[in-house]
Parts: sequence; C-alpha cells; structure tokens
Amino acid sequence: MNKEEIKELGGQMTISEGSRVFIIPSEKEMAGDSVDIPQDEDKIAELLAYWHTFKKYKWRLIGLSLLVGFFTAIYSDGLEPSYSSTARLLIEFDRANIISIQDISATSSPKKDHFHTQLEILKSRILADKLVDKLNLVSHPAFKPASQQQRFDWSQWLPSGWLPSKKPTTESTPDPIETPEEKQKRIVVNAVRAGLGVSPVIPTQLVEISFESSDRELTAEIPNALAEIYIKYDLDTKLEMTNKAAKWLTERLENLRQVLEKSEKNMQDYMESQNLVNVTGIKSVTVRELEETATNLLNARLQLANNKRVYKQVRALQAGTTNFESIPAILNNSLVQSMKQAELAARRKVSELEERYGQKHPQIRAANAELEAAIANKKTQTQLVIDAIIKEYEMAVAKVKNLERGLKSKKAEIQSLNKKEFELKRLERDIEVNRQLYNMFLTRFKETNASQDLQELQSTVGRVVEPALPPIAPFKPNKKINVIMGLVLGFLFATVFVFVIEFLDNTIKTSEDVEQKLGLPLLGILPKMKISKKDENPYLMFLRKPQSQFAESVRSISTGIMLTGLDNPQKVLIVTSSVAGEGKSTVSINQAFALGQIGKTLLIEADMRRPSLVKKLGWRTNPPAPGLSELVAGRLQLDECIHHTAENESLDIIPCGEIPPNPLELFSSGRFKVLLEDLSKEYQYIVIDTPPVMLVSDTLVVAKFATEVLYVVKANVTPYKVVLDGLKRLRQVNVPVRNIVLNFVDTKKTSAYYGKSGYHGDGQHAYT
Repeated sequence: MNKEEIKELGGQMTISEGSRVFIIPSEKEMAGDSVDIPQDEDKIAELLAYWHTFKKYKWRLIGLSLLVGFFTAIYSDGLEPSYSSTARLLIEFDRANIISIQDISATSSPKKDHFHTQLEILKSRILADKLVDKLNLVSHPAFKPASQQQRFDWSQWLPSGWLPSKKPTTESTPDPIETPEEKQKRIVVNAVRAGLGVSPVIPTQLVEISFESSDRELTAEIPNALAEIYIKYDLDTKLEMTNKAAKWLTERLENLRQVLEKSEKNMQDYMESQNLVNVTGIKSVTVRELEETATNLLNARLQLANNKRVYKQVRALQAGTTNFESIPAILNNSLVQSMKQAELAARRKVSELEERYGQKHPQIRAANAELEAAIANKKTQTQLVIDAIIKEYEMAVAKVKNLERGLKSKKAEIQSLNKKEFELKRLERDIEVNRQLYNMFLTRFKETNASQDLQELQSTVGRVVEPALPPIAPFKPNKKINVIMGLVLGFLFATVFVFVIEFLDNTIKTSEDVEQKLGLPLLGILPKMKISKKDENPYLMFLRKPQSQFAESVRSISTGIMLTGLDNPQKVLIVTSSVAGEGKSTVSINQAFALGQIGKTLLIEADMRRPSLVKKLGWRTNPPAPGLSELVAGRLQLDECIHHTAENESLDIIPCGEIPPNPLELFSSGRFKVLLEDLSKEYQYIVIDTPPVMLVSDTLVVAKFATEVLYVVKANVTPYKVVLDGLKRLRQVNVPVRNIVLNFVDTKKTSAYYGKSGYHGDGQHAYT
C-alpha cells in the first residue's frame, strides 16, 4: 500500500493515497456544525428527490391511472346521450311604481340577498310541481316508468359502511296514504328538479335556467315554462298578500277605533272623579304656599334655638346651679337693672348709716327695711322676666310644631297632585298613541285599497331576455374528455397515494434524515452490494474488490475515524446498531481491514449472544476457535486467542470463543478492562463488534471502555424512533455517539440526495 500524504487546506484535510484524493471536512464540521450549501443546490436536490419518488413508483402510477381511465371509458360508453338547453331570465331589483305608494309585498333586504332568494325560489319544489302540471309531464314519454333508465351508481360498488346513512326528509319521504297517481307525480317532480339547473351569470342580474334530458324538445320547453311560471307565481303571491293585508287592516282598524274611544272615555271619567280642571295651575299655587311655609319654619326654628338657649339658662337658675346675673336676657332687662340700682343704693345707704350711727340706730333699721324691700322687688321682677322667657320658649315650640304640620300637609297635597298629574298624563299618552296608531293604519288601509287594482300594471319580478331553443347536438357524454379526466384523476389519486406512503415511511433513508431526525452527523454511507454466487466471501468485499464503490466508502469512513483522532487518537472503536440485521458485523470486519492498512489493528468479537464474525470470515466454527471468553476467564493466554489474518499482516482477530452462560458478567469484570488496557498498548486501533443496543445490555458495558462509537443504521429498514431509543440507552450510561454510518444504501435510487457529493452525503467525505 502506498504511503498516505496528509495536508491541511483552509481548515479541511486532504489525503492522497496513490491516485485517489480524499477531501475531509474539519473537526468542527464533523462534530455536527452545519456546512453552508448553496440554496440552488438544495432546491435541485429537492426536485431530484421528488423525481426519484416518481421513478420509484412509476409503474404503480401508470397502472392506477390506466385502470381508472379504463373504467371511465366503460362508464361513458354506457351512458345515454343527453341534451341541454338554457333560457336567460333577468331578475329585477328596483320596480317602477306608477303611484308613490309602497308595495305591500316590498322587501328591504339587500340586493345580493334578494337575488339569492329568487334563485332559491326558482329551485323550489312548488314551482317544479306547477311546471309538471302545466306541461302534463306525468304523461310525457320521457318520464314514464318504462323509460326510466337506471343510472350508474358508484355507491353500489362501495361497502355499505363507507357512505353516511341517508336521513329521510319531508321532501323525499312518501306520504303513507298517497295514491299511485300522487306517487308518480312525486317521482316526476323529483326527476325534473334533478335535471334542472339554475345558476347566476356573475356579475349581472341574469339567471340561466337549463334542463338536461334525452328529449331535445323537452330541454327547451321546461326552462321557458319555468320562467313563465316563476313570473306568474310572483304576481299571484303579491295579489294574495295584498288581499290578505286589506282584510287584516280592516279588522285591525275597527279594533283600534274602539281602543281609541275607550281611552278617551277613561280620561274623561278620571277628571270628573278627581274634580280636576287644571292640574298645573293648582299645583303651582300649592308649591308657592309650600315654599312660604318652609321659609317661616326655618325662621321659627332659628328663633326657637335662641329661646331654647335662654330657657336652659333659666332652668339652671331655678335649679340653683347658676346666678341670674350670668343670664344676659335677665341682666339686660331694664326693670331688673332699675331694681338692681335701687338695691345698690339701699346697700350704700345702710353702709353709710352704720359707719355714722352704729347698727342699733333707728335710721339703720329703716335703711335695712328699705334694702330688704329693694331685694324683694328685684326678685319679683326677675321672676317675672323668667316667666316671660319660659312663656316665649313655649310659644316658639308651638309655632315650630304648627309650621311643621303645615309643611307636611302641603307636601302630602303636592304628592297627591303629582299622582293625579301622572295618571292624567298616562291617559293622555294612551290617547295619543292610540290616535297615531289608528291614523297610521287608516292611511295604510287607504293606500292598499288604492294600489290593489294597480298590481298587474306594476313591473314584475323578472322577464325572459333569451328563451331556450331546442339543442342540435348532445350535451354529454363527451367520451374523450371523460377518459382524459379519468386518467388525470387517476394519476392525481395515485400521486397522493404514493406521497402518503412516503410520508408514513419513518425509516432513515438519507443524510438529511440522519441530521434532522437523529441530530447527529453522518460519518459515511455504505452502498448496497450486489452479491453473486461467484463471490467466494461477500463479507470481504473490501479486500476482494478494492476499487469498488463499497471499498471506497469503507476507506472513506476509516479515514474519517483516523482524522477525528488526530488530537485524541481513537484507540478503541465500538461498532453497534439498534437491532439485529443492520450489518454491523460486516461493517466491523471491513473497517478492521481498512484500519489495518493504516496501522496495527485488532478486531474483537464481543457479540457473544449471536456470534457471526468467524462464520463471515470463512473460519471453522466447530469446534469454535478460542477467543475472548477463554481469554477473559483466564483459561488461555493472549497468544493462544489472537488469530492472524492471511489477507492483512497488520490485522489480528480475537473471536468470541466459547459462548459463556452470562456474557454481561464477563464484560463487567476487571479482567476485561485490564485486557483492553494491555491491548491498547500493542495496537493502534481496536475494533470491537458488539451486540445490538436494544436487545441486550452487553454493549452498554463494553461501550464505557471505547473512545469512539460507530453506530450502524440500515437504510430504509430501521425506524428512526428505534434508533433514538438505542442512542438514548447509550447516553444514559454516559456514552455519547458522535457518528452514524448509514448501511445498505441503494445509491442508484438515492442519486437525488447524493448526486453532487458522491455517495457520502452532504458535508461528508467526497473523493475524486
């Protein structure tokens, strides 16, 4: 093997091996960082993916389209020729009035609603019933029971549970007591309605009335007759409504007249019973009297407050708790003041005589008698003032009470007047409302009578602008169009079916699936190999056909493993998968041979549940070659369990050996760990083939000793949720998976995904 030359260019690595050059992304790109890809290439790849899907299912698409077209041709060939004719009817919105009186049947709905309403009337059963009677269609040959053709019904070909149950309606449910003639007429009416077509001519006020039948003349007669019946039906409806309105207005007017007379009599009786002439004048006088009484009451209460204050002082004087001199009303009294002056003069006189003569002098006695008389006069006058204060207080209290009674009486009188006024106004309102209502109905009654004779002169709801003519050629079936539509619909249905199948496919197919569904970068893909009987050992394809696409893929993956370990050499490589049958053992063998061309490599078979490594290498299996189980158990030495390969001197193999009763216990032992440490010193790469992650727990134990895990996924087979569960189990034991290998990829069918990058996926290795 030629020596490899490794160069670093712009963050990427290029490896030259002989005439081949490998372009390897940087470690950042291989760790999962996105690589910028032109959007145009993404769009082209997406279109190529759609094209691949079409190519994958092309025969199904063509077969289903032809099948639907074949049945459509058979169906069209069995159809009876059908004719169609159309009449055009103008729907009037604004009708001209001869006199300025509103029509009793006029509506205030918007034009759009009015137009749609007229369309539904044209489709109604009542017009179809009148149409059958007018043209005597019950006796027409086209509607006789013998001529009724059984139409092809697709529902007869479908299972009964696929179609919703039909609920009976009043229109389709026959009357249990209907006569045979009525039943036949109902059938004919339903047939006429089924053949009729009423559609608007947008954005005009025109309506197209068409009919489809095997009778040419009938296809023209029915649309024209329906238009005439519709116009006449509208006119008859207006006349009927006018007559009913006139009759109802007559009865209503009589009732309103009686109500008006009764309300007027009620008002007159009420005024007489309450002796009312002018309620407003009486109320205004009473209000003025109430205001005067309220003013007098306010003044009286102020006066009472003053009198009450003096009255309390007097009562305190009588109780002996105060002196009369503290009461201003008594002290300021002129008579009391004169009596007090007389008392003071008598006291001065007594005092002077005592100083001059002594207390026993006759003049002293006369002066004392005069003093006592002055004091008695003062007390008498004070008592008179007190009596006057009490009397004045009592009069003020009586005045306030009298005014309060008068105020209350005036309020009651005003309230009574308010009630009478309210009742009187209510009676007046009744009279006014009844009079207005009576006048309104009387006016409308006169207008209705005046317009009743002018209904036929008013413009109708519509008019025929283009009558239907008998058709020349059949309307359908158009066999060519039907077959083409059948082919197109069949193709569309098949296309939807194909894409639904693709959508429901939850397997991993492409590098995009790996990155989007698993969130991990794709280390590489291994193409699906074509194995012939001439191949001696198809599992050694890397050695047998070194220039093949498969060998290049294996070599690219091994180169990627080598480069990811430039700073941290990947000594121990674990190869595993989610379930059995994904090709992990084949990957282990070929990767070991590829790494053996780079450095000294050891391949260990750790799948002790279903060992297949020895068989795939073509070695003897009975008795099994000594290997890992004997080595870890200590029954044999290392040189007795290591087997050298003739194909590559740098590759040694330790097979499974004798299957132990409990492989998990074997891998969990300390001897297995020590063994790997010793082997790592002797070999540059150690590749360990382990059991599937989802089947047993052996891989979870072995993976703890690995420096790199190579997770193999079988394309188009393994569901991505199963792969996620396997990756989750590894993460739970702190074993991260950084690379995915997609195996069994049909590169011819997936050229849409790998056309620009060989067969290694976007952002992965490419070779030139």
